[in-house]
Amino acid sequence: MSKPIATRVILASFLFLLSSCSPSTPPPLPTETQSPSPTPPPSETALPTETPTAFPTLAPELERPQYVIDLQMSYSSKAAEVNQTITYPNRTGETLTNLVLAVEPNLWSGGFNLRTISVDGLPVLNYTLEPLSQRMEIVLPQPIPPGGTITLAMTYALILPQMQAYSNPNEIRPQIYGYSDRQVNFVDWYPFVVPYQSGEGWILHNPWFYGEHLVYDVADFDVTVSFTDGAAPQIAASGAEVASGLAASRKFELEAGRTFALSISTDYKVATQTVGNVKVFAYYFAFYDEEGEALLQTTAQALQVFSEKFGPYRHKTMTAVQGDFNDGMEYSAFYFISRDYFNLYDGTPVNYLVTIGAHETAHQWWFDAVANDQGIEPWLDEALATYSERVYYEAIYPDLVSSWQGYRYFEFQNAGAVDTQVYDGGGQRPYWDKVYLTGARFFQELRERVGDEIFFAFLKDYYAQYAGKRATAADFFRVLREHTSADLSDLMAKYFKNDY
Repeated sequence: MSKPIATRVILASFLFLLSSCSPSTPPPLPTETQSPSPTPPPSETALPTETPTAFPTLAPELERPQYVIDLQMSYSSKAAEVNQTITYPNRTGETLTNLVLAVEPNLWSGGFNLRTISVDGLPVLNYTLEPLSQRMEIVLPQPIPPGGTITLAMTYALILPQMQAYSNPNEIRPQIYGYSDRQVNFVDWYPFVVPYQSGEGWILHNPWFYGEHLVYDVADFDVTVSFTDGAAPQIAASGAEVASGLAASRKFELEAGRTFALSISTDYKVATQTVGNVKVFAYYFAFYDEEGEALLQTTAQALQVFSEKFGPYRHKTMTAVQGDFNDGMEYSAFYFISRDYFNLYDGTPVNYLVTIGAHETAHQWWFDAVANDQGIEPWLDEALATYSERVYYEAIYPDLVSSWQGYRYFEFQNAGAVDTQVYDGGGQRPYWDKVYLTGARFFQELRERVGDEIFFAFLKDYYAQYAGKRATAADFFRVLREHTSADLSDLMAKYFKNDY
């Protein structure tokens, strides 16, 4: 997610809280502040008896889940019909009797309508998906043994909510999923199987006011988009476009990603650049040509710097999109950046458009490649992405590193432990100060303590060991200790509340 900004550049919209409102009305904020508790098992729900639509199947012996999605959208009405298959290999090492999926569009009343669902061609006998809940639990007709694979097929309808602004932007995160007058954003829009952790079970945290709560396994995506109303907008996508075989549709593929995002608009302009074998895209609105080019250049430069400093970028494309909301947000091979960053751009390198562009690009290493639990250990991606801004400036604008730090940290207060959960942040600004900025200062002190050679060798090794996996703080410090025997006890006591 985008990083702390000046108070004049404010965040809007809390996306994921429960209510009984229409899809175009955002959910109200909850009245209690508390750490998440496990979601109780929902009651059984009878399933539709319709014969499920036939779907394509993928080869067995898969390394990771496969998502094949056919999105048929009415651009004018902001609604869609979706056919989806998930081919899920059981790599948990345990026999599974159920699956838990995150269904984020169901958090809006009427926003998600499941039509049919089947497992290996047989209608599912029972499942649970309570109104205004993100948790869908499917009782499997047959257990999946370790190494086994099943195919889950479903059809459903989406009615997108209108993106909203709120009056208390210092407390809540922006709403990204949905539509504005200028764009339609599909983010966390399809049901996906959440990770399973031995000894813990399925990982699906409660939504919160700010920050991110979802955790993702790595997966392959095959997404086809068509428009039922004859519209022909621009499509910004996580994946690389490939031939669809159908004149009226467009197809995108992403291999080994965490999540697949789309942003669609008839108003987009697009600039492109090639970096090695990666095609970089910048999508932006009219009258922002200078800003759009700056965004493209920043993304391309950051890809080069981080590939050298951390390890190779893993995808064929990288897409940056001007969001019609006040914040930034990362997805696989894709990120949004705030309209306000465009409005505040002054043509200089020390500017939020450049700073946050570098930050969101860094999330391709620290989120998409090396994943973490974003609700419980958000510092593992956010602090690293914030510190990566400095790495970018050191490489591209070395004379401006001190200017960047003063610009970035001008509201900073040493607010508390880096390893704070999103649920214990104490508000958006205090959460930023702890996790993002205090976290970045920890990395700078760590680097000064062990030296550049060891510091960057450690980051490369950490990336190499956990790219395509999910890392924990214990994993992070284990790899670090493989590279240095320096006494870090004072740094640990200064920055962290837990022992690692």
